[in-house]
Amino acid sequence: MKIIVPMAGIGSRLRPHTLTIPKPLTLIAGKPIVQRLVEDIVKVVDQKVEEIAFVIGPSFPKDTQEKLMNIAHGLGAVGKVSVQEVALGTAHAIQCAKDSLEGPCVVAFADTLFKADFTLDGDTDGAIWVKQVEEPSAYGVVKLQDGLITDFVEKPEEFISDLAIIGIYYFKNGEILREEIQYLLDNDIKDKGEYQLTNALENMKQKGLKFVPGQVNEWMDCGNKEITVDTNSKILQFANQDQENLISKSVILENSKIIEPCCIGENVILKNTTIGPNVSLGDDSVIENSHISNSLIQTNTTIKNASLKEAMIGNHAYFDGKFTSISIGDYSVLK
Repeated sequence: MKIIVPMAGIGSRLRPHTLTIPKPLTLIAGKPIVQRLVEDIVKVVDQKVEEIAFVIGPSFPKDTQEKLMNIAHGLGAVGKVSVQEVALGTAHAIQCAKDSLEGPCVVAFADTLFKADFTLDGDTDGAIWVKQVEEPSAYGVVKLQDGLITDFVEKPEEFISDLAIIGIYYFKNGEILREEIQYLLDNDIKDKGEYQLTNALENMKQKGLKFVPGQVNEWMDCGNKEITVDTNSKILQFANQDQENLISKSVILENSKIIEPCCIGENVILKNTTIGPNVSLGDDSVIENSHISNSLIQTNTTIKNASLKEAMIGNHAYFDGKFTSISIGDYSVLK
């Protein structure tokens, strides 16, 4: 089994946090989004993952490849990194890792997290993970009949289905997908100005391949600040249910308390402060005279005299003020 993770998008909706760190490497409950994604996939597919291929953007930081290789190695897999020089759509992004499209594989776009209880059926040609949504026009959707997918439609202007494709796919034979995407590229077949994976899937279906839906119990987006903060809270709650301890033993408490669930990193100092519930606080941060809940705070950050709720704060930031639901990026100073 191989996993292909296209993650070259710039994450514009999550700015300013993605101006310095790619969105898939943003920490959620102490781990990068992309790491949580591939870990969850490994749990669901129940097969040995031999290789994880990441597709990044040309402007990603120099240490991105090393971080991704470490994530793959941590799961006992070989890591590979390709670069999508120009953003030309979902199918084009996948084809940047075409050498990894062979045998059984999972394609997962690194801007979403999920919880699912789903066993792959080796008798089908593939599976598409879907979730019922209220506004399907913003997504690629599928239609079903007798348990099989009959249609793939990219962002329908008129109602077709409310089963949205969440961005995770299983293919029994990656070579077939590679050939279909190459056909789109060779013949310049685009939809809404880009090479779309849904067009390749539709062609595969027309040739007789059968796809089944993979239902997810929880679909957690990491698009804008509000959604990402909410996703952080949900991940913390899942960890709490699993009795997973995410609070470092090196935390120093001075007249302070932590209300779980929380993720508190290494060498954090809390003075006259209440943290939680649903707070992720990164390594080497100092919080004084503050009350913080339902918030996502990265590493090396200092916060004083604050009452924060639904906040997202980047790395190496300094905040001392009266605002509550803030969103400030790396190296920002407010005092």
